[in-house]
Amino acid sequence: MIQINYGLQPADFTTRLKQFWDLSAQKINLIDSHYDTAKGSPVFTVQGHYTTRGWTEWTQGFQFGSSILQFDATSDPHFLETGRQKTLEVMAPHISHIGVHDHGFNNVSTYGSLLRLMREGKVEFDEWEKNFYELALKISGAVQASRWTTVKTGGFIHSFNGPHSLFVDTIRSCRAVVLSHSLGHVFQGEGDVKINLLERGLEHMKATAEYSVFYGEGRDIYDLWGRTAHESVFNTKDGNFRCPNSQQGYTGFTTWTRGLAWAMCGFAEQLEYLNTLEDVDLEPFDGRQVVEAYLLRAARATCDFYIEHTPIDGIPYWDTGAPGLSQMGNYLDRPSDPYNAFEPVDSSAAAIGAQGLLRLGNYLTERGETENGSRYWQAGLTVLDSLLKEPYLSTDPNHQGLILHSIYHRPNGWDHVPAGSKIPYGESSMWGDYHAREVALYLQRVVNNEPYYTFFGAL
Repeated sequence: MIQINYGLQPADFTTRLKQFWDLSAQKINLIDSHYDTAKGSPVFTVQGHYTTRGWTEWTQGFQFGSSILQFDATSDPHFLETGRQKTLEVMAPHISHIGVHDHGFNNVSTYGSLLRLMREGKVEFDEWEKNFYELALKISGAVQASRWTTVKTGGFIHSFNGPHSLFVDTIRSCRAVVLSHSLGHVFQGEGDVKINLLERGLEHMKATAEYSVFYGEGRDIYDLWGRTAHESVFNTKDGNFRCPNSQQGYTGFTTWTRGLAWAMCGFAEQLEYLNTLEDVDLEPFDGRQVVEAYLLRAARATCDFYIEHTPIDGIPYWDTGAPGLSQMGNYLDRPSDPYNAFEPVDSSAAAIGAQGLLRLGNYLTERGETENGSRYWQAGLTVLDSLLKEPYLSTDPNHQGLILHSIYHRPNGWDHVPAGSKIPYGESSMWGDYHAREVALYLQRVVNNEPYYTFFGAL
């Protein structure tokens, strides 16, 4: 399990954060100058150069959102203008995309970040530009909420696999739905029937907590506190849950660690969002106490599982049930090894999960749970202590990626395997690089005593 370093302090990262943003700028510029946009969105690297491969253009918001985060961290106007212009030119189709569950990734990372910067006074206020960003977020959240499947216990935003499919990653697209609600959007269906966006967001969160997360209560013989399933499958004729499944993990009965990390981060940030709502807003959904309880339980469980099933340095292997792990001895009792001969690590899961740990730690500390809060907070810093240095931080000026040893789709064999190796290593992903920037900005704001960084800073 992670060997939590309780001696780490945010200020200890000051020098490394400066190095991180210097490298980040180089990587963004390298992609802008060399990547062929005719190929589609950059997804992951092959021999250090970004290429595209995937089901949808789900990483485009991460590409341009990275420039916006770079400006936020460094105040370099070049990156603001790049992010702003590319959002205007390229991102409109993502607002109305009815075929994906990724609106929180693409649109909150671009339109949402630009609106947040304006709200915070980091960019000049312009009424029409503000309205433009708000309109994009309103429509994006409504379109995302329209991908709706009703089941016996409520409902959920279904994945691009179809109406039977609940993905654990979609917890982070709840950001788009609740932003649309909080911006005052009126979502309407047939006969002008008004559809409550907050209700849809909360029902999806509840479904994810109930079906995607396990709590050691015997749902199956592999049920452990905090284990997650990538996909939950339902019978859409009668609304019954059928089974766990996985698209990118090893099986539905093992834990794909990037899916786990999406849950960690998504539940923690939604707990923070609840503080923007009045008690009366939550009364139709059984009240604040009930909503907080299922979100907090899921956040605690997933963060606990990550801590207990990750090597001591905080960088996980791509799936906790990957078959090659059985040949690696006590791999949890030593630092992760991205160059081993059996199973790859996934640094992108670490970048996402670290943010979840930090946010949950801060949330609990503010509630007076200082001991528990410190455990999660220091675990998050421990993960970052490994992630923001070699062999995970990419210092090669010719490599377009920022964080090395990311995995996209191990079962499909989509990741580059170097000559002479049995496993993929040494490559980066657009989501891994983006979330490393996101958590670095989060920590930098803490170090500099700046306003606390949230997705709902756009409100």
